[in-house]
Amino acid sequence: MKDLFGKAILDFQTNNSPEDLITETNISEADEMSVDYLFRSFNEMPKLEKKALQLCKGKVLDVGCGAGSHSLYLQEKGFEVTAIDISENAIKACQLRGLKNARVQNILEVSTDTSESELAKQKFDTILLLMNGTGIFGTLAETSKYLQKIKSLLNPNGQILIDSSDIIYMFDEDTDGSYLVPADGYYGELTFTISYKNETEESFPWLYLDYNTFQNAAKSNGLECELILEGEHFDYLAKLF
Repeated sequence: MKDLFGKAILDFQTNNSPEDLITETNISEADEMSVDYLFRSFNEMPKLEKKALQLCKGKVLDVGCGAGSHSLYLQEKGFEVTAIDISENAIKACQLRGLKNARVQNILEVSTDTSESELAKQKFDTILLLMNGTGIFGTLAETSKYLQKIKSLLNPNGQILIDSSDIIYMFDEDTDGSYLVPADGYYGELTFTISYKNETEESFPWLYLDYNTFQNAAKSNGLECELILEGEHFDYLAKLF
């Protein structure tokens, strides 16, 4: 990985001539994304993110923390928060922004084995996955593996707060009201490509889940799923417990 997403974040944090990120999927045209959006304050966040942060309790794990804006808000509110991301550059930026506990970590590699590292010994009261938190699952087939892992990191009475979107609206509608989705696989399985400063990252899978499919996946993995809030554009916030 070239870590272009993280490079853009670090460039912005260090005033190193940041440029817009270019994102493209297998079903959409290239689109520009301003990096400063990742550095938004609480007041600038969409209502789903605000609600998720307001529902946080106890010890918090922020998965895929990016520039760390959610974790910083929680830290300022007095929460004990651990922020993890697979991007070294993003974590550097988080540390420069003042996050006390930010580290490079893949969620699948976090262990609760007490013989391992300090993070490995921890369990959490809230696990946060925002900005299409289901994206890291990659595909529908991989979802159970991730849910089982995240579930194993919860304290008793803990919660997972996660958002996603039903992207059915991106497909053409037939005259009978049905949607013309691919015959093979689940329509929310996309392939993302990121470009930054004339470099292009290797494409990667990214999963959007409609709520009913997500609810079924949660239940099949021994988790209750509650719809907390719906956004303005087919997006939603869910709580798993």
